[in-house]
Amino acid sequence: MRDSPSSEKSKPLPPRSSRRLPIGAEVDPGGVSFRIWAPARKRCFLLIAENSEYEMTPEEEGYFTCYLPGHAAGTEYHFHFGDAGDLLADPASRFQPTGPSGPSVVVDPALYQWNDPDWQGMQPFGAVLYEMHVGTFTKEGTFAAAREKLANLREIGINCLEIMPINEFEGQFGWGYDGTLLFAPTHLYGTPDDVRAFVDEAHRMGIGVILDVVYNHFGHGERFNEFTPDYFTERYSNEWGKAINFDGPNSHGVREYVAKNAAYWIDEFHFDGLRIDATQALFDKSQEHIVTLIAREARAAAGERQIYLVSENEPQQAEMVRPAEMGGHGLDALWNDDFHRSATVALTGRNEAYYHDHRGTAQEFVSAAKYGCLFQGQRYDWQDRPRGTAGLDLKPWNFVHFLQNHDQIANSGTGARIGRITSPARLRALTALELLGPQTPMLFQGQEFGSCSPFHYFADHDGEIADIVRQGRRSFISQFPNLRDEGLLGHMADPCARATFDEVKLDWSEWERNAAVVQLHRDLLDLRRKDKAFSRQACASDGQMDGSILSSTAFLLRFFAEEPSDERLLLINFGNDLVIDSLPDPLFAPPGAHQWHLLWSSEDASYGGSGRRPYDFQKRWVLNGEIALVLASAKHQNQRNAPAVAMEEWQAGILRTGDPDT
Repeated sequence: MRDSPSSEKSKPLPPRSSRRLPIGAEVDPGGVSFRIWAPARKRCFLLIAENSEYEMTPEEEGYFTCYLPGHAAGTEYHFHFGDAGDLLADPASRFQPTGPSGPSVVVDPALYQWNDPDWQGMQPFGAVLYEMHVGTFTKEGTFAAAREKLANLREIGINCLEIMPINEFEGQFGWGYDGTLLFAPTHLYGTPDDVRAFVDEAHRMGIGVILDVVYNHFGHGERFNEFTPDYFTERYSNEWGKAINFDGPNSHGVREYVAKNAAYWIDEFHFDGLRIDATQALFDKSQEHIVTLIAREARAAAGERQIYLVSENEPQQAEMVRPAEMGGHGLDALWNDDFHRSATVALTGRNEAYYHDHRGTAQEFVSAAKYGCLFQGQRYDWQDRPRGTAGLDLKPWNFVHFLQNHDQIANSGTGARIGRITSPARLRALTALELLGPQTPMLFQGQEFGSCSPFHYFADHDGEIADIVRQGRRSFISQFPNLRDEGLLGHMADPCARATFDEVKLDWSEWERNAAVVQLHRDLLDLRRKDKAFSRQACASDGQMDGSILSSTAFLLRFFAEEPSDERLLLINFGNDLVIDSLPDPLFAPPGAHQWHLLWSSEDASYGGSGRRPYDFQKRWVLNGEIALVLASAKHQNQRNAPAVAMEEWQAGILRTGDPDT
């Protein structure tokens, strides 16, 4: 046993029903209750502030408990097992003020006074998402600093933030996806109450907040072996680390650890939902899949509040967003990588590597607007197998559409945002599609003001681990032929360098300098929120919208309505000018006794465009290249038929134009 100044036997544990969660340290009026899961150990010791040591009481199924009267929030503690030389942080620690290897600290969530009692939560319908990384969102990289920017986001129409992982991780900077202690908000961004204050302020402004969580591996998770190897399994392969044991022997404690972690963020921090990372890597053959359990526990923790649960799922499995009673997992939405890939090809002209099966054509965008994912079980050449599952029955809000996210910007090799590798006009046109299309849109931090800051992969490691990380990034991006160029590789940012982390931080002075980009996003989101055609997230299967292809680069989306004056057309052309003599397509026909007129153009000079040109859709007109137009219908007076002689002259002119001898 470890030497210590004093050694006492554990005090009696109050009834388990008094605990809110089955693991971790919890405060009650009389003291602190400690409970951990360590089935590989026969004895477990609790060390308080390196002064007092207590042997914990074993319970069934591998748990150890200890109750200490008189202790309160702020108490520092470690665990050890008598035969181990190292002190260990609590796997369910609520705070690690000096990092994952330092002492755990008891936190009392009841001490924070919430100001959001009337907040009803976040529902899938009507969400406008904004993905952000707290450490790079501001120069300070804290929740307190991020809170000061919430008004900017609300002003342009953002109503739900998606926060990249905030759990404790190794080093001084990182993406957060290699979390080591899943219950502890990283000390790098502030205290647990700083997180609460951020969420509280967002709710005051009418903004929901969902949290990105990672349950497919633990960063440096081998430390959990000290408690039990049962956290992991060799039955499944995981590209990021050891696969988590959700269905093997002694997996009950692992399932509880993860499911209760999901509930914890919803309950104690008032998060409005979760974005669950790489759900395809949560391997589970149990009767109730771990994703289903996570959803059930999270919704139970929310009580009457609505929460929003999003899945990242590379194979695009539609069952993620089907109700549990229909054989699904009960989540609300699925990231649609297909839309992103088609958009990237259209914006850059390149379809290498995992963009291989996307052509960036008008047909793909019409199909995505109507049906969400493009691959729903058919063959996918890049992987030489089927991709996706049938989802024609899903609703538009079951899909999240984005032009950029943290992964895809970093995967460019140079960390360049899409605005640096496409034309401004084409980006404006595709931004209109993203923000006015029926699916749920998501912006990545800085996209709304045309940030020039790159976004690289970064992780604070040194030595052998740093070399592995560097080589891993090189190996991954080598699927793109141009990213094998040694000349380029020599200039790539070092993911383990502090300078790389500092470089990606947003420069908020660009908000003012790029006012035209801000105005574009503000106007589009205002149109999405206020215009009935776009706010309803029209569903093609319900007859609310349809689409047609005008050329390989041009298409239209028709949004129907009960009132003819509420109908809209969204026209997109990301290619060259298209001369329209006529369109033999009923979707372009205006409602009876109405005609189309221009409501909005991506080429408005206020957005940095070339100007709004006049349109008369009763005559020949030109759909310019790299443009998006919104047409509204308005009543018109019936025009008299043209005189017969004039019509004959008009038709003769058409014939002369088509005669090669004239």
